[in-house]
Amino acid sequence: MSVASLVADLHTARPLVAPSLLSCDFANVEREIRRVEAAGARLLHLDVMDGHFVPNLSIGVPVVKAIRRVTELPLDVHLMISEPWRYIEPFREAGADLLTIHVEVAPEPQALLEKIRSLGAAAGITLNPPTSVEAVRDCLPYCDLVLVMSVMAGFGGQEFEPVAVEKLAAVRRWAGEGLLLSVDGGVNLDTVGQCAAAGADLFVTGSALFSQDDYGAFLGKMTRLAKASKDGRN
Repeated sequence: MSVASLVADLHTARPLVAPSLLSCDFANVEREIRRVEAAGARLLHLDVMDGHFVPNLSIGVPVVKAIRRVTELPLDVHLMISEPWRYIEPFREAGADLLTIHVEVAPEPQALLEKIRSLGAAAGITLNPPTSVEAVRDCLPYCDLVLVMSVMAGFGGQEFEPVAVEKLAAVRRWAGEGLLLSVDGGVNLDTVGQCAAAGADLFVTGSALFSQDDYGAFLGKMTRLAKASKDGRN
């Protein structure tokens, strides 16, 4: 699928709730993927951590490649790493459909975003809660998605930081409706509505989802809450 087709499909399907596999049962990853597929998930969020930019380690290229083999869902790969330019091509070759880099570690983010697009993937830029939203403003013409972190990157299960709502609203004002706007961290039944009202399209959820017995019921309720809030905003 081309970048244009992927982005168009995601726009059409929004609001979207994206399961973050960081919080799934890693002893049974394929089973977990089958469960979220059956629950109606339209894409998967994969967190790549290097133990340097963030104080944790997670998955690498071989795991992304293995996940690619067992699902046709788009893979939204979030690179929480210090030197993203070294790994863009390997993760794209492993099957990433969307690659998101952190503005905090990208001295020339526009060039990296263009590189991602040239490899046939959708390009995303993200920022941590302490980083001014102005840091991504000049990147908007070069990316397909902006990911606003509502917790510090690096760990699942953190509490939502309200500053994310202000940043979502700012990016939406600047970009209009032509850009996908994502939020990650502490996104659950209590916070999804305010994120949607601020303009978010894509809601990354990990521990809130994988702690449920019924993934479908949870994803359905999150989607309904997001849609109601977005409809109210419009």
